[in-house]
Amino acid sequence: MNPVTPNQTTSDAIGAAGAPSPTFSPLYQQIKGLITQSLQSGEWKPGEMIPSEVELANRFKVSQGTVRKAIDELAAENLVMRRQGKGTFVSTHHEARAHFRFLRLVPDEGVPHYPESRFIEVKRLRAPAEVARLLDLKSGDAVVYIKRVQSFDNVPTIVEELWLPGVIFKGLTAERLNEYKGPMYGLFESEFGTRMIRAEEKIRAVCAEEGDAALLKVAAGTPLLCAERVSFTYGDKPVELRRGLYLTERHHYQNDLS
Repeated sequence: MNPVTPNQTTSDAIGAAGAPSPTFSPLYQQIKGLITQSLQSGEWKPGEMIPSEVELANRFKVSQGTVRKAIDELAAENLVMRRQGKGTFVSTHHEARAHFRFLRLVPDEGVPHYPESRFIEVKRLRAPAEVARLLDLKSGDAVVYIKRVQSFDNVPTIVEELWLPGVIFKGLTAERLNEYKGPMYGLFESEFGTRMIRAEEKIRAVCAEEGDAALLKVAAGTPLLCAERVSFTYGDKPVELRRGLYLTERHHYQNDLS
């Protein structure tokens, strides 16, 4: 990656690195963009420590304060994580705290914990038009379709359907999903090189249809919470469409606003 030199504007540096040259952005934002490019390219892997603020300041020929401000924003966006006295590390979905970043269903009583999964269906198919639109694919492109039931303390609570781009997740099978014991996003990160950065979600109330009601062991027509989520990786590239049906008799959907 080219450093930012006194004779080269940071806008030029961004352009040289392959991204569109902005008309103007604060210096720390441009350094943030350069660091993000290194994260995206895999220069520093999930869980690895990135160079110190001093090293990055020397690399980009900017002040340490500028680098610190850029890293502050990356940490706020969960792209990196500071560890007191140790340094700054690339965030990973294998961290315990990351398990609950995208799982917002928590028990009314007791300690939040990750559910057990039972996979109902895993197959490759051609993307329906709406799935293709949300994943920025062409209609008919290959996708991996997954349907599973998630249970808390042996009580079926979530029915999920997932659609993943077939090119990225080639080789994802029911056998691999069943044998993997960690969080699904951890599998996506470590074996398919795809890290979920952020998500957009729509939530509405629905009534359970017969098939989903049977999986949740409730009567058809039972009120459920339906969450449709599109998850994105670096560069705002959509890489997962997920539709979840939540039974909220013993759980609630929690979102911390700030």
